[in-house]
Amino acid sequence: MDMFENLIGILKQNSRKIVFTEGPDPRILEAASRLKKDGFLTPILIGNVDEVKAAAQTGGFDIDGLEIIDPATYPEMDALVDKMVELRKGKMTPEECRAALAKGNYFGTMLVKVGVADSLLGGATYSTADTVRPALQLIKTRPGAHLVSSCFILEREGELLAMGDCAINISYEDKLDKDGNVVLSAAQQLAEVAVETARTAKTFGMDPKVAMLSYSTKGSGKGAMVDLVRNATEEAKKLDPELAIDGELQFDAAVSPVVAKTKCQGSPVAGQANTFVFPEIQSGNIGYKIAQRLGGFAAYGPILQGLNAPINDLSRGCDAEEVYKMAIITAALA
Repeated sequence: MDMFENLIGILKQNSRKIVFTEGPDPRILEAASRLKKDGFLTPILIGNVDEVKAAAQTGGFDIDGLEIIDPATYPEMDALVDKMVELRKGKMTPEECRAALAKGNYFGTMLVKVGVADSLLGGATYSTADTVRPALQLIKTRPGAHLVSSCFILEREGELLAMGDCAINISYEDKLDKDGNVVLSAAQQLAEVAVETARTAKTFGMDPKVAMLSYSTKGSGKGAMVDLVRNATEEAKKLDPELAIDGELQFDAAVSPVVAKTKCQGSPVAGQANTFVFPEIQSGNIGYKIAQRLGGFAAYGPILQGLNAPINDLSRGCDAEEVYKMAIITAALA
Protein backbone atom coordinates (compact mmCIF):
# COMPACT_ATOMS: atom_id res chain seq x y z
CA MET A 1 0.00 0.00 0.00
CA ASP A 2 1.19 3.51 -0.88
CA MET A 3 2.30 5.60 2.13
CA PHE A 4 -0.44 8.20 1.58
CA GLU A 5 -3.17 5.59 1.04
CA ASN A 6 -2.26 4.24 4.48
CA LEU A 7 -2.47 7.70 6.09
CA ILE A 8 -5.71 8.59 4.28
CA GLY A 9 -7.15 5.29 5.58
CA ILE A 10 -6.35 6.47 9.13
CA LEU A 11 -8.10 9.80 8.47
CA LYS A 12 -11.19 8.19 6.96
CA GLN A 13 -11.67 6.28 10.21
CA ASN A 14 -11.12 9.34 12.43
CA SER A 15 -12.57 12.73 11.52
CA ARG A 16 -9.87 15.42 12.02
CA LYS A 17 -9.58 19.19 11.64
CA ILE A 18 -6.38 20.96 10.61
CA VAL A 19 -5.61 24.68 10.99
CA PHE A 20 -3.72 26.47 8.25
CA THR A 21 -2.11 29.59 9.74
CA GLU A 22 -1.71 31.36 6.39
CA GLY A 23 -5.24 31.34 4.94
CA PRO A 24 -4.82 33.81 2.05
CA ASP A 25 -1.73 32.09 0.61
CA PRO A 26 -2.60 30.59 -2.82
CA ARG A 27 -0.65 27.37 -2.08
CA ILE A 28 -2.66 26.88 1.12
CA LEU A 29 -5.92 27.62 -0.70
CA GLU A 30 -5.17 25.16 -3.49
CA ALA A 31 -4.39 22.40 -0.96
CA ALA A 32 -7.46 23.27 1.18
CA SER A 33 -9.70 23.19 -1.89
CA ARG A 34 -8.36 19.74 -2.79
CA LEU A 35 -8.82 18.47 0.79
CA LYS A 36 -12.40 19.78 0.81
CA LYS A 37 -13.12 17.86 -2.42
CA ASP A 38 -11.50 14.67 -1.07
CA GLY A 39 -13.56 14.85 2.13
CA PHE A 40 -11.35 12.94 4.60
CA LEU A 41 -9.89 15.99 6.39
CA THR A 42 -11.47 19.32 7.36
CA PRO A 43 -9.33 22.46 6.85
CA ILE A 44 -9.74 25.64 8.92
CA LEU A 45 -8.25 28.76 7.33
CA ILE A 46 -6.95 31.68 9.38
CA GLY A 47 -7.13 35.19 8.00
CA ASN A 48 -9.42 38.06 7.10
CA VAL A 49 -12.55 36.44 5.61
CA ASP A 50 -12.85 38.85 2.66
CA GLU A 51 -9.13 38.60 1.91
CA VAL A 52 -9.16 34.78 2.00
CA LYS A 53 -12.28 34.58 -0.21
CA ALA A 54 -10.86 37.11 -2.70
CA ALA A 55 -7.57 35.18 -2.94
CA ALA A 56 -9.50 31.93 -3.50
CA GLN A 57 -11.59 33.54 -6.23
CA THR A 58 -8.48 34.96 -7.93
CA GLY A 59 -6.86 31.51 -7.94
CA GLY A 60 -10.07 29.68 -8.89
CA PHE A 61 -10.04 27.57 -5.70
CA ASP A 62 -13.33 26.23 -4.31
CA ILE A 63 -13.36 26.80 -0.54
CA ASP A 64 -17.15 27.27 -0.17
CA GLY A 65 -18.28 25.95 3.20
CA LEU A 66 -14.81 25.87 4.74
CA GLU A 67 -14.39 27.62 8.08
CA ILE A 68 -12.39 30.86 7.89
CA ILE A 69 -11.49 32.39 11.26
CA ASP A 70 -10.23 35.96 11.61
CA PRO A 71 -8.39 36.63 14.90
CA ALA A 72 -9.59 40.28 14.70
CA THR A 73 -13.26 39.26 14.95
CA TYR A 74 -13.04 35.95 16.87
CA PRO A 75 -15.83 36.02 19.51
CA GLU A 76 -13.88 33.88 22.01
CA MET A 77 -10.71 36.01 21.88
CA ASP A 78 -10.95 37.15 25.52
CA ALA A 79 -11.08 33.51 26.66
CA LEU A 80 -8.05 32.69 24.47
CA VAL A 81 -6.12 35.62 25.97
CA ASP A 82 -6.92 34.43 29.51
CA LYS A 83 -5.87 30.87 28.63
CA MET A 84 -2.60 32.07 27.10
CA VAL A 85 -1.79 34.24 30.14
CA GLU A 86 -2.34 31.13 32.31
CA LEU A 87 -0.13 28.97 30.05
CA ARG A 88 2.69 31.53 29.97
CA LYS A 89 2.73 31.61 33.80
CA GLY A 90 3.60 35.27 34.23
CA LYS A 91 6.08 35.41 31.34
CA MET A 92 3.67 37.49 29.20
CA THR A 93 1.14 40.20 30.16
CA PRO A 94 -2.48 40.07 28.91
CA GLU A 95 -1.61 42.83 26.42
CA GLU A 96 1.37 40.86 25.10
CA CYS A 97 -0.76 37.73 24.77
CA ARG A 98 -3.48 39.64 22.89
CA ALA A 99 -0.86 41.07 20.50
CA ALA A 100 0.61 37.59 19.91
CA LEU A 101 -2.85 36.07 19.28
CA ALA A 102 -3.52 38.68 16.58
CA LYS A 103 -0.96 36.72 14.51
CA GLY A 104 -1.96 33.55 12.69
CA ASN A 105 0.82 31.39 14.14
CA TYR A 106 -0.09 32.01 17.80
CA PHE A 107 -3.83 32.14 17.14
CA GLY A 108 -3.80 28.84 15.22
CA THR A 109 -1.73 27.13 17.91
CA MET A 110 -4.23 28.23 20.58
CA LEU A 111 -7.11 26.81 18.49
CA VAL A 112 -5.33 23.43 18.70
CA LYS A 113 -4.67 23.91 22.43
CA VAL A 114 -8.37 24.52 23.22
CA GLY A 115 -9.58 21.71 20.94
CA VAL A 116 -11.12 23.68 18.07
CA ALA A 117 -8.72 21.79 15.78
CA ASP A 118 -6.64 18.62 16.13
CA SER A 119 -3.49 19.73 14.29
CA LEU A 120 -1.75 22.69 12.65
CA LEU A 121 0.33 23.30 9.55
CA GLY A 122 2.24 26.56 9.11
CA GLY A 123 5.41 27.94 7.63
CA ALA A 124 4.42 28.81 4.04
CA THR A 125 5.39 32.39 4.99
CA TYR A 126 6.48 31.97 8.65
CA SER A 127 9.99 30.82 9.58
CA THR A 128 10.48 27.46 11.31
CA ALA A 129 11.16 29.33 14.57
CA ASP A 130 7.86 31.22 14.25
CA THR A 131 5.98 27.93 13.88
CA VAL A 132 7.87 26.03 16.60
CA ARG A 133 7.99 28.79 19.26
CA PRO A 134 4.19 29.03 19.80
CA ALA A 135 4.01 25.21 19.89
CA LEU A 136 6.68 25.03 22.62
CA GLN A 137 5.04 27.82 24.63
CA LEU A 138 1.39 26.71 24.32
CA ILE A 139 1.12 23.05 23.26
CA LYS A 140 4.28 22.03 25.15
CA THR A 141 5.97 18.65 25.22
CA ARG A 142 4.09 15.44 25.82
CA PRO A 143 4.38 13.83 29.30
CA GLY A 144 7.70 12.00 29.43
CA ALA A 145 9.19 14.01 26.54
CA HIS A 146 12.02 16.41 27.38
CA LEU A 147 12.60 18.00 23.99
CA VAL A 148 11.04 18.61 20.60
CA SER A 149 12.85 17.01 17.69
CA SER A 150 12.16 16.43 14.02
CA CYS A 151 12.09 13.64 11.49
CA PHE A 152 12.04 13.51 7.71
CA ILE A 153 10.30 10.64 5.95
CA LEU A 154 11.98 9.82 2.64
CA GLU A 155 10.16 7.84 -0.04
CA ARG A 156 11.38 6.35 -3.34
CA GLU A 157 9.29 3.88 -5.33
CA GLY A 158 7.61 2.53 -2.20
CA GLU A 159 10.82 2.37 -0.13
CA LEU A 160 10.54 4.39 3.10
CA LEU A 161 13.31 5.76 5.31
CA ALA A 162 13.14 7.92 8.45
CA MET A 163 15.86 10.40 9.42
CA GLY A 164 16.13 12.44 12.62
CA ASP A 165 16.91 15.05 13.82
CA CYS A 166 17.70 17.11 10.74
CA ALA A 167 15.98 20.41 11.57
CA ILE A 168 15.56 21.33 15.26
CA ASN A 169 18.31 20.35 17.72
CA ILE A 170 21.63 21.86 16.66
CA SER A 171 23.65 19.68 19.04
CA TYR A 172 23.32 17.81 22.33
CA GLU A 173 24.91 19.02 25.58
CA ASP A 174 24.29 17.92 29.15
CA LYS A 175 21.57 19.99 30.85
CA LEU A 176 22.62 21.09 34.33
CA ASP A 177 20.75 22.38 37.38
CA LYS A 178 21.88 25.52 39.22
CA ASP A 179 24.33 23.46 41.30
CA GLY A 180 26.00 22.01 38.22
CA ASN A 181 24.45 18.53 38.46
CA VAL A 182 23.43 16.80 35.22
CA VAL A 183 19.62 16.60 35.05
CA LEU A 184 19.40 15.39 31.44
CA SER A 185 22.52 14.13 29.70
CA ALA A 186 23.35 14.72 26.04
CA ALA A 187 23.09 10.95 25.49
CA GLN A 188 19.59 10.84 27.03
CA GLN A 189 18.47 13.62 24.70
CA LEU A 190 19.81 11.88 21.59
CA ALA A 191 18.25 8.61 22.80
CA GLU A 192 14.88 10.33 23.05
CA VAL A 193 15.25 11.56 19.46
CA ALA A 194 15.93 7.95 18.40
CA VAL A 195 12.84 6.57 20.15
CA GLU A 196 10.60 9.39 18.84
CA THR A 197 11.89 8.91 15.28
CA ALA A 198 11.13 5.19 15.50
CA ARG A 199 7.62 6.04 16.76
CA THR A 200 7.08 8.36 13.79
CA ALA A 201 8.35 5.66 11.42
CA LYS A 202 5.72 3.25 12.81
CA THR A 203 2.95 5.77 12.02
CA PHE A 204 3.98 5.43 8.37
CA GLY A 205 3.68 1.66 8.51
CA MET A 206 7.43 1.06 8.84
CA ASP A 207 9.06 -1.57 11.02
CA PRO A 208 11.85 0.66 12.35
CA LYS A 209 15.40 -0.65 12.43
CA VAL A 210 17.35 2.20 13.99
CA ALA A 211 20.99 2.99 13.21
CA MET A 212 22.72 5.47 15.51
CA LEU A 213 25.11 7.05 13.02
CA SER A 214 28.73 8.03 13.57
CA TYR A 215 32.08 8.19 11.81
CA SER A 216 32.94 5.06 13.81
CA THR A 217 31.56 1.51 13.85
CA LYS A 218 31.77 -0.31 17.17
CA GLY A 219 34.91 1.39 18.43
CA SER A 220 36.78 1.79 15.13
CA GLY A 221 37.02 5.53 15.84
CA LYS A 222 37.54 7.45 19.08
CA GLY A 223 36.35 10.76 20.47
CA ALA A 224 33.58 12.57 22.33
CA MET A 225 31.10 12.31 19.42
CA VAL A 226 31.60 8.55 19.23
CA ASP A 227 31.04 8.26 22.99
CA LEU A 228 27.86 10.32 22.70
CA VAL A 229 26.37 8.03 20.04
CA ARG A 230 27.41 4.85 21.86
CA ASN A 231 25.96 6.08 25.17
CA ALA A 232 22.77 7.31 23.46
CA THR A 233 22.28 3.83 21.98
CA GLU A 234 22.37 2.31 25.48
CA GLU A 235 19.97 4.97 26.81
CA ALA A 236 17.54 4.33 23.93
CA LYS A 237 17.51 0.62 24.78
CA LYS A 238 16.45 1.54 28.33
CA LEU A 239 13.66 3.79 26.99
CA ASP A 240 12.35 1.13 24.60
CA PRO A 241 13.77 -2.37 25.25
CA GLU A 242 11.77 -3.80 22.31
CA LEU A 243 13.28 -1.42 19.73
CA ALA A 244 15.64 -2.82 17.08
CA ILE A 245 18.52 -0.36 17.48
CA ASP A 246 22.30 -0.45 17.22
CA GLY A 247 25.20 1.98 17.34
CA GLU A 248 27.58 3.45 16.88
CA LEU A 249 27.45 2.63 13.15
CA GLN A 250 28.93 4.22 10.04
CA PHE A 251 26.39 4.70 7.27
CA ASP A 252 27.86 1.94 5.07
CA ALA A 253 27.66 -0.55 7.95
CA ALA A 254 24.07 0.52 8.60
CA VAL A 255 22.82 -0.09 5.05
CA SER A 256 25.16 -2.59 3.33
CA PRO A 257 24.84 -6.26 4.35
CA VAL A 258 28.34 -6.90 2.93
CA VAL A 259 29.95 -4.14 5.02
CA ALA A 260 27.88 -5.13 8.07
CA LYS A 261 29.18 -8.69 7.84
CA THR A 262 32.76 -7.38 7.96
CA LYS A 263 32.34 -4.62 10.56
CA CYS A 264 29.62 -5.78 12.97
CA GLN A 265 28.45 -9.34 12.48
CA GLY A 266 25.43 -10.31 14.58
CA SER A 267 23.98 -6.80 14.78
CA PRO A 268 20.14 -6.71 14.78
CA VAL A 269 20.20 -3.60 12.58
CA ALA A 270 23.44 -3.30 10.59
CA GLY A 271 23.00 -3.88 6.87
CA GLN A 272 19.22 -3.42 7.03
CA ALA A 273 18.62 -0.09 8.79
CA ASN A 274 15.72 2.08 7.62
CA THR A 275 15.68 4.65 10.44
CA PHE A 276 18.75 6.84 10.86
CA VAL A 277 19.60 9.04 13.83
CA PHE A 278 22.31 11.65 13.32
CA PRO A 279 24.58 12.88 16.14
CA GLU A 280 23.92 16.58 15.40
CA ILE A 281 21.94 18.77 12.99
CA GLN A 282 24.75 19.51 10.54
CA SER A 283 25.27 15.92 9.42
CA GLY A 284 21.52 15.26 9.59
CA ASN A 285 20.58 18.17 7.35
CA ILE A 286 23.34 17.33 4.87
CA GLY A 287 22.42 13.64 4.96
CA TYR A 288 18.73 13.91 4.15
CA LYS A 289 19.43 16.44 1.38
CA ILE A 290 21.98 14.10 -0.23
CA ALA A 291 19.33 11.34 -0.20
CA GLN A 292 16.80 13.77 -1.69
CA ARG A 293 18.96 15.37 -4.39
CA LEU A 294 21.30 12.53 -5.40
CA GLY A 295 19.29 9.50 -4.28
CA GLY A 296 16.00 10.58 -5.84
CA PHE A 297 14.01 10.32 -2.60
CA ALA A 298 11.02 12.57 -1.99
CA ALA A 299 11.46 14.16 1.46
CA TYR A 300 8.50 14.93 3.74
CA GLY A 301 9.08 17.09 6.79
CA PRO A 302 10.29 18.31 9.11
CA ILE A 303 7.74 16.34 11.14
CA LEU A 304 7.90 17.65 14.70
CA GLN A 305 8.12 15.05 17.49
CA GLY A 306 7.56 15.18 21.24
CA LEU A 307 4.72 17.75 21.27
CA ASN A 308 1.31 17.26 22.89
CA ALA A 309 -0.40 17.74 19.50
CA PRO A 310 0.76 17.56 15.87
CA ILE A 311 2.16 20.92 14.73
CA ASN A 312 4.22 20.89 11.54
CA ASP A 313 6.30 23.30 9.55
CA LEU A 314 6.34 23.88 5.81
CA SER A 315 9.31 25.08 3.83
CA ARG A 316 8.76 28.63 2.59
CA GLY A 317 9.60 27.35 -0.89
CA CYS A 318 6.81 24.76 -0.76
CA ASP A 319 4.19 24.21 -3.45
CA ALA A 320 0.52 23.25 -3.10
CA GLU A 321 1.30 19.54 -3.51
CA GLU A 322 3.69 19.67 -0.54
CA VAL A 323 1.06 21.52 1.53
CA TYR A 324 -1.54 18.87 0.65
CA LYS A 325 0.74 15.96 1.56
CA MET A 326 2.07 17.57 4.76
CA ALA A 327 -1.53 18.25 5.84
CA ILE A 328 -2.34 14.53 5.49
CA ILE A 329 0.82 13.56 7.40
CA THR A 330 0.17 16.10 10.18
CA ALA A 331 -3.49 15.18 10.72
CA ALA A 332 -2.74 11.44 10.66
CA LEU A 333 -0.33 11.95 13.59
CA ALA A 334 -3.18 13.38 15.74
